[in-house]
Amino acid sequence: MTALSKETVIEALKTVYDPEIPVNIWDLGLVYDIAISDGDVVITMTFTSPTCPMMEELVSQVHERVIAISGGRDVHVELVWDPPWDLSRMSESARIDLDLTEMGW
Repeated sequence: MTALSKETVIEALKTVYDPEIPVNIWDLGLVYDIAISDGDVVITMTFTSPTCPMMEELVSQVHERVIAISGGRDVHVELVWDPPWDLSRMSESARIDLDLTEMGW
C-alpha cells in the first residue's frame, strides 16, 4: 500500500465544493473524522441540512477524490447528523470568504 496520511486526504477533500457555497467541504467543517487503516479509509461527514439537494453528488465526489489517492484501500463515506453542523465548525478562512466575520463567528 502507498503511504496515505490524513493530510493527503484533507488536500483531496479541499477539492470538493458545494456548488451553492464557494468554499470547500473541509473548510466548511463538514468533515468530522478521517480514519485510515491498512484496509480502508473512512470519512465521517455531515451536511448543513439533511435535505441538502447536492448530498448524493458531494458524497460521490468525496468517494472519488479519496479513492484516487487511497492506494487500493476501500473508501467509505459515513453520514452523521449528530452533532449537528453549525457555523462554528467553519475555518476562519471560510468565514472570511463568506463574509461572516462581522457576525462574531
